[in-house]
Amino acid sequence: MTSPATALDARQTCLQINSRSPVGGLFQGDRTQVHPDSHLPWRISPEPFWLTPQQAAYLERLGPALNEFHRAINLLYHQSTRGLQPAWVHEYLDQGKPGEIIELGRMNRFRSRLPLVIRPDLLVTEQGFCLVELDAIPGGMGFTAQVSERYAELGYSLIGGAHGLADELYSAIAATVQMDRPTVALLVSDESESYREEMTWLSQRLLDLGLPMYCRHPRDVHFDQEGLYLCHDGGTERIDVVYRFFELFDFKNIPKAEPIIYFAKKNQVRITPPLKAYLEEKLWLGLFHHPLLQEFWTKELDSEHLSLLQEVIPRTWIMDPRPLPPHAVIPGLHPGGRAMGNWEPLKHLTKKQREYVLKPSGFSHLAYESRGVSVGHDLPEDEWTARIQQALDSFHDVPYVLQEFHKARRTTMSYYDFGEDAMASMNGRTLLRPYYYVHAGTPRLAGMQAVVCPPDKKVLHGMADAILAPCAIAEEQDRFDRERSG
Repeated sequence: MTSPATALDARQTCLQINSRSPVGGLFQGDRTQVHPDSHLPWRISPEPFWLTPQQAAYLERLGPALNEFHRAINLLYHQSTRGLQPAWVHEYLDQGKPGEIIELGRMNRFRSRLPLVIRPDLLVTEQGFCLVELDAIPGGMGFTAQVSERYAELGYSLIGGAHGLADELYSAIAATVQMDRPTVALLVSDESESYREEMTWLSQRLLDLGLPMYCRHPRDVHFDQEGLYLCHDGGTERIDVVYRFFELFDFKNIPKAEPIIYFAKKNQVRITPPLKAYLEEKLWLGLFHHPLLQEFWTKELDSEHLSLLQEVIPRTWIMDPRPLPPHAVIPGLHPGGRAMGNWEPLKHLTKKQREYVLKPSGFSHLAYESRGVSVGHDLPEDEWTARIQQALDSFHDVPYVLQEFHKARRTTMSYYDFGEDAMASMNGRTLLRPYYYVHAGTPRLAGMQAVVCPPDKKVLHGMADAILAPCAIAEEQDRFDRERSG
């Protein structure tokens, strides 16, 4: 490896990262809170987010556990539809979905297919990691890959390497069709427009390597009796794989959706992630803790994976408004030490007692990009009461889940303040987003993004006043420091 640029101080390092980044950082967000000299829509750190070797090893083990969890929930859903597991499992997961979406998810042709990209959202807490969401169609791969290249240029050895988030994606997709160079159409819908720029960058990176992946709008797809095509360089290319970057709740608004599905059914094109809306629900985090399903999880999950998931998945409940018999209680939910037989007491908890998060499960624009998330102790009682009632009222259309609130621990990280033209520091709270690509059934950690948010933020996500950086292992920091000093 070439020696890092030892002459750069922290300020110069941040300015170099900024100057070599595209304006907007490959993400179309709100730039009203961003300094006009900043190319990136977040605060820039002079170094990666450092993980201990123990944390890195834990995250390496988490990928296989989450992949096996996907396999198990896919099996549980199908067994539920066939009467081998309780019918209420698939009834929960089919709630609010049109018949054609349910039918697609149940097709035998697609039965065993699982997402190729797994991205958990992990809070870094005093007790370890806490998984608050599991995203099967994640954004951020492109801009995390691009900014990772900038840090790698400085000599940092990153988790996943300088190019893992781009190069490994094509490799994982190609393995699904057992072709050396399949043509991949990465289709980004209007609903996902804010991610188009990063996905275009990602596909161009692969094209530069001679790998045929094209980022297009679904309306750019052409078809005839033989299959799907894209126009490129004055000619056409037959599409082998469609990587769908659109949500199934938006399915009716996707141009060319019908021919895409038609050729997928004929096995003339592969679609990934699979057309399984039930895999994209947060309800699964509640079903994982359901007492009546513990025998299933114990049977289907490796004991080490089961233990890992029990550690990382917080207590989650499905907000089902149907009445319970007088002798029944909601299992595991007892704020202030009180058992609950219905949801009404939730509305009247003290601020300290309502440390819960309410969020739509999926299949709705409200479940997209942290929309619809409510934090109990961050709201006045009357507003919290209204949110609880809204969640119960929407059960048949958009089910909600209630989740224990876990506070991320504080981490101090430095960044460049464009307004002051000086370095500053933030004692913020961290959300980690590792990206696992499943290659021939085996998940690989291809890269990782850390978002360090101001300490007063209850919902952690990308924002203009957060620091966003790729991740590295702390033992590499020692090596980097030795090279700089030597």
